[in-house]
Amino acid sequence: MNVLEKVSVGIPGEAVITVAHDMTVQHFLSTMPAVYATPVMILHMEKACTASIADLLPEGHVSVGMEVNVRHLAATPVGRKVRVTSRVRQIDAKSVLFDVEAWDGDRKIGDGTHRRGVINIVAFEKRFGVS
Repeated sequence: MNVLEKVSVGIPGEAVITVAHDMTVQHFLSTMPAVYATPVMILHMEKACTASIADLLPEGHVSVGMEVNVRHLAATPVGRKVRVTSRVRQIDAKSVLFDVEAWDGDRKIGDGTHRRGVINIVAFEKRFGVS
C-alpha cells in the first residue's frame, strides 16, 4: 500500500493567524521582547503542511514532523496577522518535503523546508505502549 499515492507535488497549504502574547518570545522568557517566537512560527508552518495533506492520507494514518530547516528573518509584534504557506516539493516512499514561508503583510518573515513522515496511528501507539 502506497500511503502517499494521493499526494502530489505542488499541493498548497495555508494558515493565517494573529500574533497573540502567548505566541511571543516574552511569553516564554520574560526578559525577551514581545515578538513572534521562532518555535511558534515553526509550529504554524507544521500546521499548514499537516492540513494540506491530511485528507489525502488513508484512514488511520497521520503525518508527523521529522525535519525542520527554517530561517526566521524578521520580528513580528503582537496584533499583526501572519500568513504561513506550504507547498509539497518532493514525495518519498514514506515522507513528504514541503517548502514553507511566513509573511507579515508583504514582508517575508520566515522560510525554509519541513519534512513530514506518514505513520499508522495504531501501529505507532503499539510501539510505545499507548492505547
